[in-house]
Amino acid sequence: MSGGFMMRTLLAAGLDEARVRAWTAARPGATGGYAEDVTRFSQFWRLERELRAMLPRKPQRNEAQQEAAAALLEAARDSRRMFTAAHIVEVYDRLTDNKRKFVRVERLVYDAAALVPGLCPTEAEVAAERDGKQGDKDGVEIDQGILCHAVLARADTGTHLCHAMLLPRADSLERFAAYDRDGKADLEFATVERRGKASYVTLRNPRYLNAEDAATMAPMEVAVDLALLDPQTQVCVLRGDYVEHPKYRGRRIFNAGINLTHLYYGKIDYIWYLWRDLGWVNKAMRGLARPDIDPDEASGDTKEKVWISQVDTFAIGGGCQVLLVCDYNIAGADTYMTLPARKEGIIPGMANLRLPRFVGDRIARQAIMYEKRLECDSPEGRMIIDKLAPSQDIEVAVEEAVQGLTSSGMVSARSNRVAFRVGLEPLDTFRRYAAVYAREQALCHFSPALIANLERHWNAQSRKV
Repeated sequence: MSGGFMMRTLLAAGLDEARVRAWTAARPGATGGYAEDVTRFSQFWRLERELRAMLPRKPQRNEAQQEAAAALLEAARDSRRMFTAAHIVEVYDRLTDNKRKFVRVERLVYDAAALVPGLCPTEAEVAAERDGKQGDKDGVEIDQGILCHAVLARADTGTHLCHAMLLPRADSLERFAAYDRDGKADLEFATVERRGKASYVTLRNPRYLNAEDAATMAPMEVAVDLALLDPQTQVCVLRGDYVEHPKYRGRRIFNAGINLTHLYYGKIDYIWYLWRDLGWVNKAMRGLARPDIDPDEASGDTKEKVWISQVDTFAIGGGCQVLLVCDYNIAGADTYMTLPARKEGIIPGMANLRLPRFVGDRIARQAIMYEKRLECDSPEGRMIIDKLAPSQDIEVAVEEAVQGLTSSGMVSARSNRVAFRVGLEPLDTFRRYAAVYAREQALCHFSPALIANLERHWNAQSRKV
């Protein structure tokens, strides 16, 4: 947007001319040294926030005010892209003590906000927007996407961040002694239990048909950590718990994907997506890292196990995504899978990277972009599902699979996992995809199309949190 048009847009919204001119004059035209740029860019971002604060909140704005807010936000984002392009290594090294310290992604974005004021929203700013519906937000978290994209797009910083997210959580290590003693842990929204040579991880969000949301995130990751850390088990089983809905009473549901009601009502933060896919899902795919060893397949090592899925009723969205990292998928004969990403208005995690390996490019595009439903008992479904069983016999089928895998030792199974992965999805391929995902999902998460889709396809406005 040209300077003159920008000025007219902001003044048409009733903003103070002197403040607008001060902000326009402060706009950085180029980058220089790090310290100087922190001062210059932070001042520009502060003035942008002050101007935007003079406008009503998004639901109360008129058209001119909304155009002004959008112009302010986009100008600030352009400058953040300029700043990160020049200084992301310096920022990341300061946040991680020159990569001697591991900082998880959900912490990194807020540490960056403190290090470089205005680069990312503060926790208070994100919390303030969380109070409203998704469609009522200005989308300040898009700035987190700009930062995470810049970090992940570089091999040095991006690999280090992936490494950080593959380490066991601190609270997982704190819980491990009790779990090792008792053979089980109840984490409210997830459980993990040792049964013979298998660790059973169960997603438990019965009110929402075992959908994933902010409440399930940490419990699921801790459960996966404990399952992988357990020295007495050789395989892991992933399943969903029994649910409350009258239609499905007495039945398990594997996973209903992202909680669309929470998404519509603004309760899912942007960073949730990266936390999930760089966290527990990638741990199931790659195992747990150690601080002193690179998790890369060729040059490093991880502690990993074979994963078996028990697919009851359906695997929708994120549930289907998870099947793509499991080694052996067992489903009830009446189950189905969907990836309704277009109807939701988001990118379905890492499915765009992984699904074509299973069903080919055309079926993958039909599933992701045209809502093709994949019956588990269909030619396409059998490309993902390894074994079908009558729904009432699925637990027996899982037990038989565990016995079959562990009866002759698991050394070769683990080695073959690594060998498959280095050929199909090495860590660097994952990192590069994650960089694009970080950037594009931020835009999708705050797109008006997302709200329209949720209202049209999910009737979200009539549902209760």
